[in-house]
Amino acid sequence: MQVLLSAYSYLQQFSLVSVIVRLLLAVVLGGIIGFERERHGRAAGLRTHVLVCVGSAMATLIGHYCLTLADYSGDPLRIGAQVLSGVGFLGAGTIISNGRFQVTGLTTAAGLWATASIGLAVGIGFYEAAAFCAFLVVFTMSILSWVDSRVIRKNKNVHIYMELNSAESVNEVLSMLSGKFNAKNIQITAPRSSIAGNCGIEARLIIKHKEEVDGVIQQLLENEHVIYALPSA
Repeated sequence: MQVLLSAYSYLQQFSLVSVIVRLLLAVVLGGIIGFERERHGRAAGLRTHVLVCVGSAMATLIGHYCLTLADYSGDPLRIGAQVLSGVGFLGAGTIISNGRFQVTGLTTAAGLWATASIGLAVGIGFYEAAAFCAFLVVFTMSILSWVDSRVIRKNKNVHIYMELNSAESVNEVLSMLSGKFNAKNIQITAPRSSIAGNCGIEARLIIKHKEEVDGVIQQLLENEHVIYALPSA
């Protein structure tokens, strides 16, 4: 135990060995988070998270070096602050709007930002917090993702497109969607059939089971103004 404590105390100091250990630890912790994202087919996967974590650690080490060896009197954490703000642009690149009321990539973007923080902690030598934070990030992305999908989001969002035979019937159909189906994000669009006089409507419906989609479509078609209705990707 005494040997481990001595080794840990040595790694808290700023030396070539501690720098190498910190960078390697950044690779490991960033890789763990990146592997979880890679496994789910995300654009920002293993290599991206490793690079973010290592780069953040290196930025902190530079500040630490300036303060310890270069006799720099400024704030050594200024570089790290720029990392946290700058990585937001990288995270923004992983957020995609598909144009159907859905935005994807927010979790990956938040994970990249958290990974940058982990890298900063590793770079400054705050090993315990970095390791525990990495555990919490992976726990949030994996275990809590399962809880979110199985427990919290029992209801399914289904996007419906329907086409009406006249623009005059829009108010009636909108009232039906809002009242009977409790539809959300209702939008009036140009008709996909390009038939003059027709009107298109897109909406998000909340159902409990995917098997209910056919029944909902059938109920929509019972309206005399609805020419056709179908699930919209």
